[in-house]
Amino acid sequence: MSSCATTTALIDAASAPYWSTDLFAYFRARGKLRGDPAFTWILKEGLLGESERILDLGCGQGLLAAWLLAARSRSDERPQTWPSAWPAPPRPKAIRGIELRRRDIQRARDALGEKAEFQLGCITEAEFGAVDAIVILDVLHYIDYESQLCVLNRARAALAPGGVLLLRVGDAGSGIRFTIGKYIDQTVMLTHYHRAPRVYCRPLPEWLEVLAGAGFDCTPRPMSAGTPFANMMLIARPCRAPRPMTDSLIVQ
Repeated sequence: MSSCATTTALIDAASAPYWSTDLFAYFRARGKLRGDPAFTWILKEGLLGESERILDLGCGQGLLAAWLLAARSRSDERPQTWPSAWPAPPRPKAIRGIELRRRDIQRARDALGEKAEFQLGCITEAEFGAVDAIVILDVLHYIDYESQLCVLNRARAALAPGGVLLLRVGDAGSGIRFTIGKYIDQTVMLTHYHRAPRVYCRPLPEWLEVLAGAGFDCTPRPMSAGTPFANMMLIARPCRAPRPMTDSLIVQ
């Protein structure tokens, strides 16, 4: 089966658990999974393939967990349809999400039950535990610069040797595409959550410096295909003991 057909089937399977619990969550799941290139990319690149313990920070209604579970089920039940160019999907023993919005946590729990664990809390305070992979998609810009550094340092401490952090951010140095993405993001927040919080963004070189300071070796990849945004996926792996952060990285 082609990768496009597999992606379509996975969108159906990953959004299906929300149908019987919350129609808003169901249609939001379908829209997000269809329009966001990160979900298919994570499978195609196989970066979570060896991760037994996955932590999703700012997990929302649990879409990453639903996606990974759907991929594993499809690979098990219809292995002949799995694209030959893709690596085998992740087979985590534990998927845990942390989310600040109580309603989204309830949606995740209602849809996925005990297949994954969802914790209500703020990523600046919640315990990360010991994990093999951490995923943070479009979340860090909602917390202030000092808290961003704290989360990244704690993420590195939580990761096992050989672990990976997948961090998607907007590149504030990319011009009009970043500006468009920023205003679309704030419009969505106003529509869905009736608030437009202040955002704390950085240009790509500064994100790379921040990650290096937290002890990560980082590879950036564009992650905006099919969208008007200027998003980057930063593939970060622990490389050494963190060096002290400079004051210039804590923007006032």
